[in-house]
Amino acid sequence: MTQVFSLQRRLGYRILRWVLSAAILAGIVLSVFQILSDARYVSSDLDRDARETLELVREASTQAIFSLDEALGNQVISGLFGQQELHKAEITHPDGDVLARHERPLIQSSYRHLTDWIFDRTRTYTTELYRSNIPSSDEAVVYGQLRVTYDTAPPAAAWVERSALTLLVGILRAVIVGLVLFVVVYWLMTKPLQTLVSALVKVDPDHPDRHLLKRPPGHKRDELDVLVQVINHLLVSIQDSRRRHEDAETRAQELSRHDQLTGLPSRETILATLGSALGDCQINRSNLAVYCCGIDDFKSINEQLGYQTGDRILKTMAQRLIEPGNSQRLLAGRLSGDQFVVIAHPVEDQYEAAELAEYLLSLFSEPVRVDTSSFRVTATIGVAMYPTDASEPDHLLQQAEHTMTLAKTEASNHSRFYIASVDQEIRARKQLEKDLSQALTNEEFHLVYQPQISLQSNRIIGAEALLRWTHPERGMVPPDHFIPLAELNGTIVEIGQWVLNEACRQAAVWASAGMPLRIAVNLSAVQLRQPDIVGTILTTLGRHEIPPGRLELEVTETGFMENLEDAVEKLRQLNNAGINIAVDDFGTGYSSLTYLKRMPVQHLKIDKQFVQDLLVNEDDTRIANTIIDLGRSLNLAVIAEGVETQEQEFYLRQRGCQIAQGYYFSRPLLPHAFVSFVDSFHGKLEENMENPQYK
Repeated sequence: MTQVFSLQRRLGYRILRWVLSAAILAGIVLSVFQILSDARYVSSDLDRDARETLELVREASTQAIFSLDEALGNQVISGLFGQQELHKAEITHPDGDVLARHERPLIQSSYRHLTDWIFDRTRTYTTELYRSNIPSSDEAVVYGQLRVTYDTAPPAAAWVERSALTLLVGILRAVIVGLVLFVVVYWLMTKPLQTLVSALVKVDPDHPDRHLLKRPPGHKRDELDVLVQVINHLLVSIQDSRRRHEDAETRAQELSRHDQLTGLPSRETILATLGSALGDCQINRSNLAVYCCGIDDFKSINEQLGYQTGDRILKTMAQRLIEPGNSQRLLAGRLSGDQFVVIAHPVEDQYEAAELAEYLLSLFSEPVRVDTSSFRVTATIGVAMYPTDASEPDHLLQQAEHTMTLAKTEASNHSRFYIASVDQEIRARKQLEKDLSQALTNEEFHLVYQPQISLQSNRIIGAEALLRWTHPERGMVPPDHFIPLAELNGTIVEIGQWVLNEACRQAAVWASAGMPLRIAVNLSAVQLRQPDIVGTILTTLGRHEIPPGRLELEVTETGFMENLEDAVEKLRQLNNAGINIAVDDFGTGYSSLTYLKRMPVQHLKIDKQFVQDLLVNEDDTRIANTIIDLGRSLNLAVIAEGVETQEQEFYLRQRGCQIAQGYYFSRPLLPHAFVSFVDSFHGKLEENMENPQYK
């Protein structure tokens, strides 16, 4: 209750602050407008006074210049200096000679840094001197000029004093008005609200309709009266809703035993059934298998085909698991999302359990028809058995889920059995995932750069930026350990942006040092699916002032084949901006000519597994040759990665491969070591030019 009233007083203070702030702000704004208007009037008065002064002495000045009377001219000029604002005055002949002049210093004022900016430091006015009584038919003859310069300090100082008074009065007036408004608001609103809050505190949560609120005095038929009526109606409705909720909860307990979408038993029901089955197994000394089945890449199915199609697929899979033709020993249920559980009881041994796993995989892999379309869906299955893996229902189901999760990180459309070390693997993976989420914040990542060599010119033309993770306890974590995990949990988006930014920053540093190289950066499939990836990449280039042609994005075949239309559009936008696109690990994925024709690709990278056994394994040699020939026919440059021997480098050059990288040239290097390598490599180039294989 004390906390409630503290909140009420806080509301009153907030109202006071807001009312006073708004009133003072309004007073300041109005005062500023008044001050600016006054400044405009001061400026106009100064101009008008100057024109009147010039007109007043013009005749005398004309007489002085006409008669070349220097004494009269000085007398006219001296008379003008009776004005405090006058700084300088002079009468001059048309050729610029001065007849009379007088000047006095500018008035020093502490306001000048402000008033000179508003009114100018001085203002100069000029009028021509001619005789006004000549015949109208003759052209007036100009005998000279009268020029006066005014010091703006005196009228500006008076304007500053008036402005300060105007601002002070405006603020005081605003404060008074704000306090009056606050008192009115407090009596009309804040105090009645405090009364209502005090009454609400006394409401019994178990029976809210027993303590209804009373109307605040003096607020009949206004908004507070309506508020009280609404609150009372709400309290009554809450009590009615509670009664209906208790009834609905009873019905929901019945519904919770089965999944509403598929009609299969829910997790709780499955656990209860599994407990009974394990009791039978103990009595009969029989075996039992639990299969956790997860549909592969179901998220992409929902994104590409829509959630309604996804629901249709889930219903179809559920129907297959319970249809009469299946084994009577199988009991199916739905765990959550795209995961199903199947209990097989009894099973003879692990071999029979494996046969049932293959049977379940075949059920999932059968084509699914939705309206006029047909889709092929696969699943990954984790298997846990009683009594070898666990003896409690929840532990057995948990082991199957963990095994399925681990199996999904390895491949799709297969089954894996639980082994004793699975808990340790899961814990290690979760710890690595936790450490990975903090690695970027803890600055544990760094980039190394592997040179890319032109086999035609034998010069370094670029570098591939490679991510490295130095774990504070594990040391160097291999990229193939943490990058798939980052792609799975989505942290690859933030990490990939860091890699792109750091690579572009380093490229800018090298370019400023006279080493403009193309930087190749890997772009994962998860990054490519981000809707703002194009803008992010272009913004990063602009931030570091990197020409788009200096950046090459490496994408894998499997990465953009997940959503080919979207990937083609995004990569085309990047390519149109001038960025190079390379297909990484070419030959290990789909390797389809269809997508190569559609993709805006400039480079094909031969996967290192085909290069490392070059000239040793005939199949790998033929694959490498095919990729080089394919690149030549499609007018695409071919990059060979993993070059480790001189023989491999010589063969690739002779076959027409344009670019190579690998340990034969250099390991991935830190930035400073990379610069040293470039200097030494190009320094040796002249010495090697006499070698016949370079000619």
